[in-house]
Amino acid sequence: MAGRTAALSDQERVRREKLEALRALGVEPYGGRFERTHTAARFHEQFGGMSAEALEARPIAVRMAGRMMQKRRQGKAGFAHLQDMTGRFQIYLRQDVLGETAYEVYKLADIGDIFGVEGTVFRTKTGELTVLVRQFVLLAKSLRPLPEKFHGLKDVELRYRKRYLDLIMNPDVLKTFLLRSKIVRALRSILDAEGFVEVETPTLQPIPGGAAARPFVTYHNALDMEMYLRIAIELHLKRLIVGGIEKVYEIGRVYRNEGVSTKHNPEFTMLELYQAYADFTDIMALTESLIARVAEEAVGTTRIVYQGQPIDLTPPYRRAHMVDLIREATGVDFFRPISVDEARALARAHGVEVAPHMTVGHIINEFFEQKVEASLIQPTFVYGHPVEISPLAKKNAADPRFADRFELYIAGREHANAFSELNDPMDQRERFLAQLKERELGNEEAHRMDEDFLEALEVGMPPTGGLGIGVDRLVMLLADQPSIRDVLLFPHMRHAPKEG
Repeated sequence: MAGRTAALSDQERVRREKLEALRALGVEPYGGRFERTHTAARFHEQFGGMSAEALEARPIAVRMAGRMMQKRRQGKAGFAHLQDMTGRFQIYLRQDVLGETAYEVYKLADIGDIFGVEGTVFRTKTGELTVLVRQFVLLAKSLRPLPEKFHGLKDVELRYRKRYLDLIMNPDVLKTFLLRSKIVRALRSILDAEGFVEVETPTLQPIPGGAAARPFVTYHNALDMEMYLRIAIELHLKRLIVGGIEKVYEIGRVYRNEGVSTKHNPEFTMLELYQAYADFTDIMALTESLIARVAEEAVGTTRIVYQGQPIDLTPPYRRAHMVDLIREATGVDFFRPISVDEARALARAHGVEVAPHMTVGHIINEFFEQKVEASLIQPTFVYGHPVEISPLAKKNAADPRFADRFELYIAGREHANAFSELNDPMDQRERFLAQLKERELGNEEAHRMDEDFLEALEVGMPPTGGLGIGVDRLVMLLADQPSIRDVLLFPHMRHAPKEG
C-alpha cells in the first residue's frame, strides 16, 4: 500500500485529502441504498413538455442519482450535471436550501463522484429542465480522475483495457452494448416462439469437435485427464437431436486458440440451432427470416448502412454456388474433373496461397476465400462447399464432391454456417479418418476422432438441418462497428506494458 501511495498523482492525492475532509464532516463517502423515482430519460420524458410556469405552480418532487460529469460553482450556489445509464440531467444547489454541511459536500465534490439527490423540478432562465436540490447524498467518492472532458477517451487500447471508463465517457459505446443485449433477446424470443428449446451444454470437453480450429487445452486434476475448451457447440446439440429434442438451440461462448484481429477474438459468442426432419434449404429460409426479424426488432429496419455501404437485409437473399462465384471472379472452372497438381498450378498462377496438406477441395475453398469472399457485400448464401472441408455435412446427392452446406456472407464477412447434418455413422467415421490423415500431414485444425459421438449416431439421428451464427459479427453489422473488439465488453488484449 505504501508503494501505491507514493505513486499517486497530484489529483489522486487531492482526492484522498477530500475523502478525509468528508469523513471529518461526519459524511460517509460510500453510502448505501438510494431509492430513485426517476432516471434521466424518464425525467426528460415526463417533464420535458412542461413550461416553467406549470412546474412552478405545482412543485414536483423527484429522487435521482448519477455520476457527476460537470460542476459549475459560484459562491453559495452552483450547478452540476449527473449522468446515469439513460442520460444526463442538471441539478442546482444553494447553500441556503441545503444547509452548510451538505453544501460543503458539494464544494468538495469531484468529477466522477456519485450522488443521490432529492428536490423539485424547475426550469432555469435559459429554459433547461433542472432539479433544485434539497437533499444531497454522496454515494461513492471517486479517487481517480476521469479522462479529460475535451480530449475524452481516444486511446483505443486504453478504451478496451478500461471499458468502465469507455462506458462513462462515450455514450455511443453504451448504446452499442445495450443494442447487443437487445439483439440477443430478439434471437431468443424469435427462436422460442418458433418452438426451439434453449439448452446449455459443456464448455469443458474431453474431445474438441464441431469445427476446424485449434483448441485451448487445460487439465482436470480430479479426473486426471486433459480437457479442452469447446471450439463449437455442435456435437452435443446433435446428441440431443438423437435424444428426441427435435428443435434445439444454444447461445454461448466458444473458444479458439487463434489470432486476434478486427474479425476474430479467441473467445466469442455463437448461436447454434438444430432442427430434426429439415435440411439445409429449410435452414436457409429460417436464417434469412431470423436475421431480418432481428434487424427489425433491434434497429427498426432491414435496410441498414455498414461502414458507409448500404445493405438490404430484406429476404430473399441471393443464392450462389461457390464454384460459380470462383469462375465469375477468376475464370477458373472447378466443376470439371481436376487433379491436385493441376489445382496447385492454378493456385500459383492466380496468386492463391495453399498449404502442403491441401487437396482439390481445400484449394477450391482457398480460391473462394482469397478471391471472392471480400466482394460479397449484399447478403449472399454461398452453397456447394467441398466435402473435404465439410466433415460433418451430408454429401450432395447430385455431385458428391460437394456438401449440402451454405455460408451466409454480408459485408464481405461470413455471418452464418449451416448444412444438412451427416447422420450416416459409417460415412461419418470415414470422414473422421480422412481428417486424421490431414492432421498427420500438418493440418492442426482437422477434426479428431470422436467415438462417443459416433455411438450416438449409431442409435439413429433423424435428418437434421443445423445452423451456426456468429453473434458478435451480427452485432457488428447492426451496430455499424468495424471491429469485433467494439462489440465485446472485455476483448482479449496483450499484457499492458509496465509503467516506468
